[in-house]
Amino acid sequence: MSVIELEDMVIDIVNKDNHSNFIYDFLSVYNIPKATITRLKSGNQNLTKRDDEIHLKNRLWYKKTDGNKIFDAFVDVEEEVKELSAKPRYIIVTNFENFLAKDTKTQEALDIDFKDLPQYFEFFLGWMGIEKINFDKENPADIKAAERFARIYDTVKRENEDIVASEGFDIFFMRLLFCMFAEDTDIFKRGSFTNTIKTLTKSDGSDLDYFFHELFDILDKKDRKEVPKHLADFPYVNGQLFSKEHQSIKFSSKSRKLIIECGELLNWTKINPDIFGSMVQAIATNENRSLLGTHYTSVPNIMKVIKPLFLDDLYREFERAYDNVKKLDLLNERLGQIKFFDPACGSGNFLIITYKELRILEIKILLRKRELTENLMYLPSVTLDQFFGIEIDDFAHDAAKLSLWIVEHQMNMELEEIFGYKVRATLPLQSVGDIRCANAIKIEWSEICPVTTGEEVYVFGNPPYRGSKKQSKSQKSDMNTIIGNIKNGKMLDYISAWFLLGAKYSQKTNAKVAFVSTNSITHGEQVSILWNEMFKHNIQINFAYTSFKWENNATNNAGVTVVIIGFNQTNNHKNKVLFTNETQKVVKNINPYLVEGKDILVTSTKKSISNLPRLRFGNMPNDGGGLLFTRTEYLEAINQYNELIPYFKKFKGSVEFINDEPRYCLWLDERKYEEIKDNPIVKDRILITKTHRENSRDTGTNKLALRPWEFRDTHESEQYSIVVPAVSSENRFYIPMGIISADTVISNRAYVIYDGDIFLLGVLMSRMHMTWVKAIGGRLKTDYNYSAGLCYNTFPFPKVSTVRLNKIREATLNILDIREEQGGSLGELYSPETMPNELKNAHIELDDIVDRIYQKREFINDEERLAVLLNLYQEITKV
Repeated sequence: MSVIELEDMVIDIVNKDNHSNFIYDFLSVYNIPKATITRLKSGNQNLTKRDDEIHLKNRLWYKKTDGNKIFDAFVDVEEEVKELSAKPRYIIVTNFENFLAKDTKTQEALDIDFKDLPQYFEFFLGWMGIEKINFDKENPADIKAAERFARIYDTVKRENEDIVASEGFDIFFMRLLFCMFAEDTDIFKRGSFTNTIKTLTKSDGSDLDYFFHELFDILDKKDRKEVPKHLADFPYVNGQLFSKEHQSIKFSSKSRKLIIECGELLNWTKINPDIFGSMVQAIATNENRSLLGTHYTSVPNIMKVIKPLFLDDLYREFERAYDNVKKLDLLNERLGQIKFFDPACGSGNFLIITYKELRILEIKILLRKRELTENLMYLPSVTLDQFFGIEIDDFAHDAAKLSLWIVEHQMNMELEEIFGYKVRATLPLQSVGDIRCANAIKIEWSEICPVTTGEEVYVFGNPPYRGSKKQSKSQKSDMNTIIGNIKNGKMLDYISAWFLLGAKYSQKTNAKVAFVSTNSITHGEQVSILWNEMFKHNIQINFAYTSFKWENNATNNAGVTVVIIGFNQTNNHKNKVLFTNETQKVVKNINPYLVEGKDILVTSTKKSISNLPRLRFGNMPNDGGGLLFTRTEYLEAINQYNELIPYFKKFKGSVEFINDEPRYCLWLDERKYEEIKDNPIVKDRILITKTHRENSRDTGTNKLALRPWEFRDTHESEQYSIVVPAVSSENRFYIPMGIISADTVISNRAYVIYDGDIFLLGVLMSRMHMTWVKAIGGRLKTDYNYSAGLCYNTFPFPKVSTVRLNKIREATLNILDIREEQGGSLGELYSPETMPNELKNAHIELDDIVDRIYQKREFINDEERLAVLLNLYQEITKV
């Protein structure tokens, strides 16, 4: 159940004419079992027999009272609760005008009007096992705002399908957001926007569009002489927000009701302006958003970027200056001189949260100064002039400027509340910072955010993601201006452009840079291509987060697997910080694979650097499905034509191999084909294959049409094949490799060593090789994406004695025996939850044997393994 569904249920309860069943209805909202509520009504579970009181053990003490003595009644209940050994989670006392409540676990209390109870529904989430610690990271007000606004948008969209794609439709929602914020933050008179809609427009919504026409026109008028009396209290706003004429929009009673509820039920003073980004995403077309790659980011994720980049350092400085007024003044002065730049700023989330965090620190400095000195004068330090951004989408660009203005007003209000300084909204709206609507790849960054010698500047953000094969024509054009003559540069993802431009900008300005990126630039072939260029700009990685799910405030939240990388010039010799899951480690160097170690780049190669036998793809059918059979199709074919059995073989790729679910294929050479070519099933299937090949645009495939009975590749083993799945789940301790007999054809969805020595399987299954694959190999999201050129051919394996090879063979055969004894598919056997202990121990024994090839003493961890492997790689290849 969503946040606003809970809130709506509480609204319905509060709005009832009769509240005799209030507490039972209220408990049902929070999933208290119906049976419990029924027994409570009958008195069976009510531990107090007094009229108008309910005591449900461990959960609730509720008292209904009359008149003005509600506080006395609450004190009486609280005194009784203090004497109980098993205290109820909540105390509630109400007269249905006022509402008092206390959470006995957290000691937090409510003292509100009964009608306002829906706004505080989250206070009672403890009944659902959701504690404050669980939802503190994401502001419940933000979540409510996003969901309520998305509901308005969806309703209005259905009522205006003909204009949804227009600019005016988008602008309306931007204006609506501003007005709701303005009436809660003293820009407008409190509640004036919602109250005017509620009192001056018809309940069916028929005249609501005219109201918006009239209001938006007035908000753009500097001359107030001809303003209608009922709208005279609304100020001149301008700032281009209301300069364009309002586009007519149809409204219904439902959409009007939703707009009023959004105004009445949300306290916009508590909402982070960055949530505007999520709302902007909801009101921009999905196609547009996906092409731009914009991801509207939650506050906790933004903090992962800005804390290690600069905020942690500023707070350390604050701690050092804590008892010294002069040092506090210097820190405050420093805050006002730093520049912050997001070259893919979207609707401004990173800039907004950065501004807010700096103002919070500024307030802490002022509070501490007030404790140390009586002569405190507030001199603004942090200003919006320090903030710079580039955004290609004009709508998001406008949202960024508006959101920055709003966060400035919010923080001024907080300052007023703490220090008593009267701060007024700066109307009309003024341009803030330098947020440029432009293509960040085609504009010189130093023009947007110029830096003089010695200035402190930080560059950060969440640039657009787009794989090299999924880029639009314009994105490919953008990339060409950046990659130039970079060897294999066309393999780079779109986000690489921001890293390269960031490195170039850092070299010019000594800026510190941190970007969020898909993890593709830290695994696989892109690493050596991108980072070889990055290092030419004399950069080093200062901190990094290894792969994790990057989730956001968007209504349809789609997590993306990302990394965070912070870098700057190598003149910074401080230790580096590596974040993995919830842990962090101080290291001397972070390499482009985001592990501790030297900056060695591994390059894909066509031949094993350790002279191991060739690992190749299996056999590609290139048949249009003609030569392949499902299990059902195979059984039907051989039941109808028993003589076809010798012409079939099992067919397995990675999925079939891991899950032990074979398909089948016709495996023919010309002689075998001649023997069965008149069979009806064979005729049909060969025709499918021939047609597919003839109709292909590829000339090589066209030539294959001359031999339609044959796979494109026809490799097979004499005895067995060593099989390595191309893709495997990251959750497994080991990639499930194995052997397959000669009666099975391996598809091009897996890698094969035909008739390879069994010791090779042992080496490839070892922890040493797994360490290499995890760090060097490519990824599909976070799953292992094995490749011959990058994982196998680059793997450094030293020459070893026959005795050691025999030990590996013996340990490998032991693993295969245990698998056979245990039964089940490799997927089941290698699942972390179901992997048998006997199999685990056999792998540990193999790991130890292979480890000793590389180092006589036991390895401390995989980082040490990788360091040894990289050094050996460097030695073998002389890179």
